[in-house]
Amino acid sequence: MTLKRSHTFGAVMLDIVGTTLAESEREIINHPNTGAVILFARNYETPEQVANLIQSIRTARNGEILIAVDQEGGRVQRFQNGFTRLPPAALYENEPEITEVAGWLMAAELLAVGVDFSFAPVLDVDCGVSTIIGNRAFSKNAEKVTQLASEFRRGMTRAGMAATGKHFPGHGAVALDSHFTLPIDERDLDTIRKSDLQPFRQLIAEGLEGIMPAHVLYSACDTQPAGFSNFWIQKILREELNFNGVVFSDDLSMEGAASVGDFSQRAKIALQAGCDMVLVCNNPTAAIEVLESLPIENNPDRERRLQNMRGKFSMNREQLHASKIWQQAVFLVQDFTKRYS
Repeated sequence: MTLKRSHTFGAVMLDIVGTTLAESEREIINHPNTGAVILFARNYETPEQVANLIQSIRTARNGEILIAVDQEGGRVQRFQNGFTRLPPAALYENEPEITEVAGWLMAAELLAVGVDFSFAPVLDVDCGVSTIIGNRAFSKNAEKVTQLASEFRRGMTRAGMAATGKHFPGHGAVALDSHFTLPIDERDLDTIRKSDLQPFRQLIAEGLEGIMPAHVLYSACDTQPAGFSNFWIQKILREELNFNGVVFSDDLSMEGAASVGDFSQRAKIALQAGCDMVLVCNNPTAAIEVLESLPIENNPDRERRLQNMRGKFSMNREQLHASKIWQQAVFLVQDFTKRYS
């Protein structure tokens, strides 16, 4: 694999195998088409270890790189021991005033170890049929999802972290899990507009920095799943909702993406449809295939958008734990979780 040096963000987000960086992974991270690394639970042992791992990743890259993780809370929290355990989003309806505190706490603890952003908040409306979404959604009511997600994002912003709303235009009305198959949502556009799009519309108006489309086919609207669809990304997201932030594909290794073609085709079609960055996870061979197949190009629009996803690092972990604001936030969130879990 012939590598060139790059000082801009590439269009691929990939993962690594373990808790330290292998030499082969250093080369892949420095590929010009690499732009970000997503960390999983397997990459985490302690806050100190993950901070060192993140520093190793940044050192390996001769240029820009983002570090991401899924740290929503509930069943999707990759870093646990040494981090405050966060409740599932559905609990916040009980005491909405806790939501902003939880968003701040999640973001502040990640920033303190060097993570740029978490893929949060979930903007899906829980329609009572999706087990993969379920209590990851803030509510079954679109207006409440909008209110609570806005509060959660406000906390993230206050901590210095950009937010990514998912899964556009809404994953909550399909029973099947897009990790294992391609779900089909047969609702028409007007129905989706009146419910699922409400949280996206409002948070975009408030300055939402990132969005991740769903690997769901909305058969009454388009022939491609949302993450590969010009209709959803260009016409609805960019033009109708006036979204100017980053569009991240969901993981191209998911079965919900398989109908589009092989990994190279999935990446190219997602980027042509308007994604700024594609995720290729849990398949190192596929990640290399995508890195090598994409043209190497400087994209000023992508660069500008991705710059906005960089974390604003203000406190290390020791400083954070010494602060009264962190101590109070931990008390409030732990007490809330204890009372409602």
